Amino acid sequence: MIDTKTLIAIRFGTGLPLPEGAPLDPEAMLQRLAGPDLATRTWPALTTAAALSVHAAAAAATKRRKQQVVGPDGSMVDGKDAYRATRQALRLQSERAVLISVARAVGATDGFRERLVRFWADHFTTVAKSPLHAGLVPAMVDDVIRANVTGRFSDLLIAATLHPAMILYLDQHRSVGPNSPKSKGGRNGLNENLARELIELHSLGVDATYAQSDVRQMAELLTGLLFAPGQGQVFNAKAAEPGPETVLGQTYDGDGVAPILAALEDLALRPETARHLSRKLAAHFVSDTPDPAMIAAMTNAYAETGGDLMAVYRAMLLHPSAWLPDLAKARQPYDFIIAALRALNIGPAQIGDMPLHTMAKRLLQPMARMGQPMYRAPGPDGWAEEAEAWITPQGLAARITWAMEVPSRLLAELPEPDALGARALGPLISVPLAFAMAAAENRREGVGLVLASAEFNRR
Repeated sequence: MIDTKTLIAIRFGTGLPLPEGAPLDPEAMLQRLAGPDLATRTWPALTTAAALSVHAAAAAATKRRKQQVVGPDGSMVDGKDAYRATRQALRLQSERAVLISVARAVGATDGFRERLVRFWADHFTTVAKSPLHAGLVPAMVDDVIRANVTGRFSDLLIAATLHPAMILYLDQHRSVGPNSPKSKGGRNGLNENLARELIELHSLGVDATYAQSDVRQMAELLTGLLFAPGQGQVFNAKAAEPGPETVLGQTYDGDGVAPILAALEDLALRPETARHLSRKLAAHFVSDTPDPAMIAAMTNAYAETGGDLMAVYRAMLLHPSAWLPDLAKARQPYDFIIAALRALNIGPAQIGDMPLHTMAKRLLQPMARMGQPMYRAPGPDGWAEEAEAWITPQGLAARITWAMEVPSRLLAELPEPDALGARALGPLISVPLAFAMAAAENRREGVGLVLASAEFNRR
């Protein structure tokens, strides 16, 4: 029988075993979540300011790569050398951010927070379209998602929409009001990408009732939101469509970002948004076909509190359907690798000491072969939730290969398979798996059987 402690670790956390000091019941989970983010004290965030600084330097070096430029010591250096140095700095910054993400997830006593950060980062998916933007994506996860994961959804929506990673990913920096001074007689055009994803993905949901005119009016309202190297999001009134815009029956007018913020606040408070987000959270954590009663409880909590996310989490965690014993979800590749590292007792200190090239070879490249390259979701709708998207022949083959080959390359000595099984699965070990573990010819095979098992790959 699966107990609450096991479900906290597997369904709502980053895997067994629960570390010392981890919350052991829903109320304790909520109290811990409402408290300080302890993981960031040990593993500080990559800030947007730092990412923008490296981006600006790399952008400048790219323009001057065929020239002689002044080096750090005042001497003249080949522009190609400065270009290569800044590109290396970009790569190291983004890889270091991944290492921090893994270290936090492996070591956190607050696994629910780590999972929520991943959920909302996926909800507001951004992908770097250029190597110059690589650091902005993880910076958005820290500066926007982590910072707002326990607040009001409207604050999260506004911060995500205005972040340079989102503006660049959805080409908002190329969008110009058709009748604005910057349009130059229509030669610069309106881009509807951000407006459409705001309505379809980030707030109301694709099944909500809205018209193409709402998307276009939202797109016109968003004009003026641009990106400047070294600064991030800026507002240029010359690119903004003049006059009022009407979205979903509400008219917005005014100068600067004020009407944009008002529209985002209204989108966040709509009942369609409450239903869409509640169902998506329930589907992510509990079941691909969540209990309608649980969704209703979460939706009501959202509406009654003006979109307070803690109230929505509370409604989910205190609903009986959240604690049904059937593990109906499949671990996504990132979650699989984090859970495996925890089970193998590879702690955050070991992750922090891991050379970046080793992390890429042992963790990131296998994750990509499993179907989930880090920070490279296939589209603005993020990663698929359905188990069938992950339990595929190619994906399973990559998981089995990792389970059989990588643990022995990460550890000087592998654990006994039965000890690993007890640590990683607790009461979930089935009779067939126990038999297979006992019959394994060696530790490497036994460890691989545990990590490749159906029991370990469910959540």
